[in-house]
Amino acid sequence: MYVLGCAFRSVLPVYDIPRLCVVDTWLSSVIVGRSVATVAELCFAAQWAVMFRETARATGSVFARNVSRLLVPLICVAEVCSWYAVLTTWNLGHVAENSIWGLSAALGVASIVGILPGCTLAQRRALIACCATGLAYVAYMFLVDVPMYWSRWVADEASGRHYLSVAQGMLNVAAHCVVSHRWEQWKNEVLWMSLYFSVAVWISIALIHAPTPGAGRRQEAD
Repeated sequence: MYVLGCAFRSVLPVYDIPRLCVVDTWLSSVIVGRSVATVAELCFAAQWAVMFRETARATGSVFARNVSRLLVPLICVAEVCSWYAVLTTWNLGHVAENSIWGLSAALGVASIVGILPGCTLAQRRALIACCATGLAYVAYMFLVDVPMYWSRWVADEASGRHYLSVAQGMLNVAAHCVVSHRWEQWKNEVLWMSLYFSVAVWISIALIHAPTPGAGRRQEAD
């Protein structure tokens, strides 16, 4: 579901708050794109939660088990923040959303670090690579993405932007977006969209084939 959602959004990209799109079709409305993103991202969070749950069973890690229980609820809150930001055009909602994603990734990295001692050498190498990727993601979120949305909110406040109500936003996002191919309007979205629709997709696919950390060591003991 995550891969399909990303495929859809990469073909029909939408820049939510300015209501911009690349392809002139009703499928490019913000409400469609945001709905697809919500389902896809919840599925991605659930995929990680299942992995951490199985890891906790194999290694006996209480922390990993607790993280597996927290991930989906945290991302549900992030999705609510995202929807509120998109409907009202209030960028502070995106600040909260992406901070939660960064926190969730940090918890995941901490879980992986905690189970390393109980894994085989081959598994440790793979998990260290996961940690490096996770730390890069956390750094990007808190050093690039969150500050970007914060600066947009500050600029909106300084310009006296009029925010929509949730009801007004629902009507607004159901309409077609404005088609734009101007680099100036899309340039700040290109980096995260490119990584999101490529690297993150391959990570999701790779998780399907990933062995359960600690399972090999447990089987050897048996």
